Amino acid sequence: MKKLIAIAALFAASATFAGAEQLVIKGSDTLGAKLVPQLAEAYKAENPGTSFNIAAEGSSTGFAALIDQTANIGMASRRAKSTEISAALAKGLDLRPTIVAWDGIAVILNSGNPIQGLTKKQVEQIFTGDITDWSAVGGKPGKISIYTRNTASGTYADFKELAMSKRDYAGSAQKMAGNEQIVSEVAKNPSGIGYVGLAYTKASGIKVAAVDGKTPTQADVRDKSYPYSRPTFYYTNGTPAGATKSFVDFTLSAKGQKIVEQVGFVPVK
Repeated sequence: MKKLIAIAALFAASATFAGAEQLVIKGSDTLGAKLVPQLAEAYKAENPGTSFNIAAEGSSTGFAALIDQTANIGMASRRAKSTEISAALAKGLDLRPTIVAWDGIAVILNSGNPIQGLTKKQVEQIFTGDITDWSAVGGKPGKISIYTRNTASGTYADFKELAMSKRDYAGSAQKMAGNEQIVSEVAKNPSGIGYVGLAYTKASGIKVAAVDGKTPTQADVRDKSYPYSRPTFYYTNGTPAGATKSFVDFTLSAKGQKIVEQVGFVPVK
């Protein structure tokens, strides 16, 4: 009986997906926790016949859903890996990226931490575990508590590449499911350090650390002078069409990009 119910539920979901009355969007927490839901609400106001199913569980899940053909759009804060591209090609699919916003990965500290900035080298040494005490970077003596995203996250992979010379994270690093969880932990822990997307830097209890004298302002992200600047993406299977294309176009429109900016990202136009 349970198997029959599961099959029926899958068929119903497939029918909705195929009918394009519901847009299924999966992937990045950086995009999916705040930005895409707000874009979806604004889009629905103009297109009341469209509904959304949004799941923000990390960029890897977006690529997996596209390859399994269970999503219209995969949200990603990183580019597709070669293995993901190969897996898609093996099924006759084409993972097509569209840059929808620019982001800067902000290094955040507890608001009570006296440190205002770090060098790129210090950031690498902290997150790889070479430096384990705040006194080594000019702070008060105390063990550093590191908070990172989990391995499904595109931000986890991007930060490793942009800030850590592709080295492994410290064994003591605590992996969090999303940006908001990292903010919560750093805000509670005076010895905490983590990283989040720009849209998550305004929370109470935290502050953004300058990196080599640069903070992730719109201007510094746009011209890439902030060292941890990166694009964020919608991925589709081939050129988007129908309601999928309409939503991608809306995201890139003046109205959509205004929402991008209001949420805290940097517009692409």
